[in-house]
Amino acid sequence: MTPSRDIGRLIEIMAALRDPDTGCPWDKEQSFATIAPYTVEEAHEVADAIAREDLGDLCEELGDLLLQVAYHARMAEEIGAFAFGDVVEAITSKMIRRHPHVFGDEEARAAGAAKGFWEKVKADEKRERAARQPEAQSVLDSVSAGMPGLARAVKLQAKAGTFGFDWNDPRAVLDKLREETVEIAAEIDREPQEPERIEDEIGDLLFTVANLARHLKVDPDQALRRTNAKFVRRFGSIERSLGATGRTPAEASLAEMEALWQQAKSEE
Repeated sequence: MTPSRDIGRLIEIMAALRDPDTGCPWDKEQSFATIAPYTVEEAHEVADAIAREDLGDLCEELGDLLLQVAYHARMAEEIGAFAFGDVVEAITSKMIRRHPHVFGDEEARAAGAAKGFWEKVKADEKRERAARQPEAQSVLDSVSAGMPGLARAVKLQAKAGTFGFDWNDPRAVLDKLREETVEIAAEIDREPQEPERIEDEIGDLLFTVANLARHLKVDPDQALRRTNAKFVRRFGSIERSLGATGRTPAEASLAEMEALWQQAKSEE
């Protein structure tokens, strides 16, 4: 089998990998649940390539993400649920439906350009989705449980906020953040410590941080990616400074590394 620019080749490759008799032993054993973490990881790697403005890497990472779509579609096809073509049809239908001002006739273009049209289409789609999922009992059920934690926290809070369950001032959220740190400190001091209680309190802290970011119109995932990059950059400066003297971080004291950290910070 040879590489190709045709999406059909990717679908053929995925089918071959999942073939019960001749496929890859690892690929044959996978399920939606076991592949889902890789899907999330690939999406993050796409975002990372964008943040680094590395278009060559972005091309490769988009391919990895596309493979995830083909993977899930193949598993769904095996159980008779849907196939890759159905995925394509679903998203093309949605885009055409949401953009009548681009794809519709003159009357549809006028309607699509009207204020509030986008919100109306989204509301109609949510009602249709709810009809397919009658077991949903809460307005929050529409927020996917498969989203990354911080992003889902923001979505949950925003959804609840549409019903008035929200703070009006980010300073009130900041006060709540301070309250959560006090509760964590209390759990640290508890004897004996209870790991589940500490986990709960740290979860509350992160949830509040996500809420503060939302109120300040900051994407918490993007903010954390920037901080991660900053940490890598500054720790790399420590490594280079120590390397110039023939040493590694394992051979330096915490105080020395902290001084080098502050130096790297000041140089930025």
